Amino acid sequence: MEMQNNTRFNFDIMGKRKITSIISGVLLIVSIASLVMQGLNLGIDFTGGTLIEIGYSEAVELTQVRDAIDGSEFNNAVVQYFGSATDVLIRVPPSEGLGSDAINDKILNVLSDTGQGIEMRRIEFVGPQVGEELKNDGGLAMLYALIGILLYVAMRFQLRFSVGAIVALVHDVLITLGIFSVTGIDFDLTVLAALLAVIGYSLNDTIVVFDRVRENFRKLREITPVEVFNVSLNQTLSRTIMTSLTTLLVLVALFIFGGEIIHSFAIALIIGVLIGTYSSIFVASPMTIALGITKEDLMPVQKEGAKLDNMP
Repeated sequence: MEMQNNTRFNFDIMGKRKITSIISGVLLIVSIASLVMQGLNLGIDFTGGTLIEIGYSEAVELTQVRDAIDGSEFNNAVVQYFGSATDVLIRVPPSEGLGSDAINDKILNVLSDTGQGIEMRRIEFVGPQVGEELKNDGGLAMLYALIGILLYVAMRFQLRFSVGAIVALVHDVLITLGIFSVTGIDFDLTVLAALLAVIGYSLNDTIVVFDRVRENFRKLREITPVEVFNVSLNQTLSRTIMTSLTTLLVLVALFIFGGEIIHSFAIALIIGVLIGTYSSIFVASPMTIALGITKEDLMPVQKEGAKLDNMP
């Protein structure tokens, strides 16, 4: 038990695992329900279509822009501000027989009737087939990442640890997706990239904890597995908190000063770091305990005749 004296903290983290399991369960239910009922607000990367950024000479009301577009053939376009009241982002679904240049010209003609000076800042076009391929490839990339992590953790530690790590990662991804679904924030390729980064970040925290658990299982032989996890989590808690805080400082700065175009990316990472830190403490370890991990599972295998070989 002497290793407990080397930690700054002595919280009964595992004693709260039933409460945190209820919290995680509620968040997962809300997330899954929202994903099923209203889904994600997929960006143009996945849906296909044309994205046009318009700059106005002075502040403009979105209702004015929407009314102008609703009276045209693009009445199903999505209109929103893009950073300020003078910048407007318009997303137009795929239109048969119309290329991006033709759509851009028609949109500019429609909006020129509003009586304000306008300027086309940016135009992007993604075909519906390309968008579908990106969506499928993105989902497969996440699936392959989870399978690779499962195999890696199983080989490095033990199968029960790998299942605990995967449950924590799926927990992080589902809750992050659920928040995007509930809030209606655009889900595009940058957000998908952020989710893959979150998987790596959360796994790193979990691996640090599991390394300490394995070490303590071999050194602290007089205490229960729950106590071993508790000691290990307390020993790594300061490192986990400092890593998360420094990462969040960078992400908040990126969100504030990085511009509207990467807001969704920064939001996904901020949510992911918070949820990933939580899951590495309150999800991965409790799940591994629930699967019945014991000291014997991590003890080095004694080869037959090893004692005889060591005799003089």
